[in-house]
Amino acid sequence: MRTKAFTLALVACAGLAACEGTDLERGVIGAGTGAATAAATGNNVAAGAAIGGTAGVVCDDVTPALCANR
Repeated sequence: MRTKAFTLALVACAGLAACEGTDLERGVIGAGTGAATAAATGNNVAAGAAIGGTAGVVCDDVTPALCANR
């Protein structure tokens, strides 16, 4: 159950971070959201930050339709 909630939160994070201007901005937002989600669900905070940061950085490459600011 925790893994499912964590995964859904990271997907939502990637969607929210997708429209920020730079990879760095999206990475920071993703890392923060991933860490917060991991802490809230009792998972490893460092791993959550790493996964969220990575998702934030690559989300515009994976889902370019979500980014109107290109």
